[in-house]
Amino acid sequence: MKKNILIAAACGVFLWSSCQKNAEKQAPPNILFILADDLGYHDLSVMGSAFYETPHIDRIAREGIVFTDGYANCQVCSPSRASIMSGKYPARHGITDWIGARTGEAWRQQGRHNQLLPPEYVHHLPHEYITLPEALKEAGYKTFFAGKWHLGSQGSWPEDHGFDINIGGWDAGSPHGGYFAPWKNPNLENGPEGENLSMRLARETVSFIRENRDTSFLAFLSFYAVHGPIQTTREKWAKYRQMHIPAQSLHPIPGKVYTPFRDKVYTPFRMKVDR
Repeated sequence: MKKNILIAAACGVFLWSSCQKNAEKQAPPNILFILADDLGYHDLSVMGSAFYETPHIDRIAREGIVFTDGYANCQVCSPSRASIMSGKYPARHGITDWIGARTGEAWRQQGRHNQLLPPEYVHHLPHEYITLPEALKEAGYKTFFAGKWHLGSQGSWPEDHGFDINIGGWDAGSPHGGYFAPWKNPNLENGPEGENLSMRLARETVSFIRENRDTSFLAFLSFYAVHGPIQTTREKWAKYRQMHIPAQSLHPIPGKVYTPFRDKVYTPFRMKVDR
């Protein structure tokens, strides 16, 4: 939950528009918003990595626009997600930490003894705010959400804030049960045993787009990846265990040290987002 990286070019937003012959104005654009969780700035080959392989995201970057000076509204997930949905800074919407983080004296129970204690914060996305999907629904859009929500418990799930369809969004910030079926998610039916969660969310999003291609829609694909637990297949694990890690890829940022063991597990895990 340290970072939510929005790859704007279209890991961010895809626009489709159609116009009828002799029509005076275009139809509203369809919007696909893709959000990855905990994805590091240098965890993409398009951002300079010689180790991570992200050919599909690279293509999006080549054919779109990359905003290299765009920043998340907070260093952890829930505040950043609330800002995307509401258009407000964390200080205004009140979610100033990931929902579930301890505050006050409870902070000490985690063995933390810094002088300043974390303050209380809002534990759900405030209903009084007009959210992105609510605004688009007023304009006639059909709205779809798949993946990580982490903006409140039941009563403050995606369908309570403007989404017509919610696939997999609920209280949790990490995938209970892991990234392979069977998982423990009240808003996502289990698929075949061993089904990958990231691929399942992507397929659900593709199905929605195909079924609604002739209407105006917002499809918000919010991967749980690459948040822990870090898991991959035996095939990908074997591939990256045998792969040489270039020194410049391990240390793209001066003074920051990367762990080869972690990278060789993390890399195939992260590749599911690119697929």
